[in-house]
Amino acid sequence: MQKKLIALAIAGLASSAAFAQSNVQIYGSIDMGYAHRGDNIDDNIDNQNSIDSGITAGNRLGFKGTEDLGNGLKALFTLEAGFAADTGNSTQGGRLFGRQAFVGLTGGFGTVIAGRLYTPKYSFMSTIDPFKAGTVGQYRNVFAAGVNAGGENLFDPTRLDNAVAYVSPSFSGFNVTVAYSNNAIQQENIGNIGDNTVIAVMPRYTNGPIDVALNFHQIDLNNDVPGLDDQKIINWTLGGTYDFGVAKLAAYYDDNKYEEFGVTKDDLTLKTWGLGVTVPFGKHSVLASYNRSKLELNDREGNSSQWALGYNYSLSKRTNVYAAYADISNDDEDGDYIRTASVADSTNAGNGYQNGFQVGLKHSF
Repeated sequence: MQKKLIALAIAGLASSAAFAQSNVQIYGSIDMGYAHRGDNIDDNIDNQNSIDSGITAGNRLGFKGTEDLGNGLKALFTLEAGFAADTGNSTQGGRLFGRQAFVGLTGGFGTVIAGRLYTPKYSFMSTIDPFKAGTVGQYRNVFAAGVNAGGENLFDPTRLDNAVAYVSPSFSGFNVTVAYSNNAIQQENIGNIGDNTVIAVMPRYTNGPIDVALNFHQIDLNNDVPGLDDQKIINWTLGGTYDFGVAKLAAYYDDNKYEEFGVTKDDLTLKTWGLGVTVPFGKHSVLASYNRSKLELNDREGNSSQWALGYNYSLSKRTNVYAAYADISNDDEDGDYIRTASVADSTNAGNGYQNGFQVGLKHSF
């Protein structure tokens, strides 16, 4: 149970098998499909048709392993590279192991790892979202708020550089993940000027059909820079799932506040909530979700909402075909603040399109 919780919280740290000696596993996945996107925010842009890769989950090639050190203590590591199958290029900005790269120790005390890691929030949200943070139906689309750095949406960050994380043992289904980064994106700066430090804490309870967590994620921006040293982003997320067997329900509420935003030093807030359901029957499953967010700055505000439908069919334990459709509505409640959420997927940008359809094939190895 401890290893299962660790895998869910940090996106898979080690195999559940017991090892008596050093062990290295090669793994990965490749996903290709067709995508159609339409209804661009800019009326002058035509529809888009494309053959894309990494639609449901980013394509990857990884290496992970453990070594038994004795007395219940093990060393572990993961190195995971991302790639685009339709072009052959590396993803994550061309990094060699841009998806994950860490080393750590695990034992009766829990697990400690250090390197480039998934944030606890993303690891949790990608498990409760019916679309697993992939396809045009992913929950993340309505988080578009224009607060980005190094390719990361700071209101919904995926990974942390220069990070260390601790995952506690499970106590009757309850465990805690704590993560810290000295600079969330790229290497630390000289004197640490301009570093964006992060602290994240996520208690989680998983028992039978119930999986619920409360996540706190704070980014201190541009530390030690005169005039900007008070800027920070504070995120709270409460969410969970309940599996009835015939259907699995999901719900979450997310609150983001960017304190001292911009030259006006006003708070920028993004409040988001979502509902989802997964209905499995045999090798089939039907997915549906609704996500809505409200962005507020000064006296201006605007909403983005998305509804999505999906279908998966398992050809085997490792291969499945899928289809997904999503439609986004961006509005401006007071007439002067227009949202720009669009139908992105796990790898490909939405480019301002407000509806999209995808069908494809994914194989894991």
